Amino acid sequence: HVQLVESGGGLVQAGGSLRLSCAASGSIFSINTMGWYRQAPGQQRELVARITNTGFTTYADFVKGRFTISTDNAKTTMYLQMNSLTPEDTAVYYCNREQGRPTIIYWGQGTQVTVAS
Repeated sequence: HVQLVESGGGLVQAGGSLRLSCAASGSIFSINTMGWYRQAPGQQRELVARITNTGFTTYADFVKGRFTISTDNAKTTMYLQMNSLTPEDTAVYYCNREQGRPTIIYWGQGTQVTVAS
């Protein structure tokens, strides 16, 4: 089993920045992908950014140019640097790790990001 623990969320003013972290522990294998998702109240969970084992990144259109996803060399910790935050970015942010064959998907417990106008 894999545990994912997010940190770095909080309250920030519009235009500010936050850096989220997701630390993985337990039965760590080479990843297929790791990603950040978010869920605002009353909304479905949506992909924010994803990174593959080879470092290929994908971003949702609404964060391109503002957010950057990265990992440490061991791919046990993932980051999301969030700049130019807007109130529309307010949500619970979840990290996701997909590893193994067949693929097993793990989720963190989420971290709240609140952007005040």
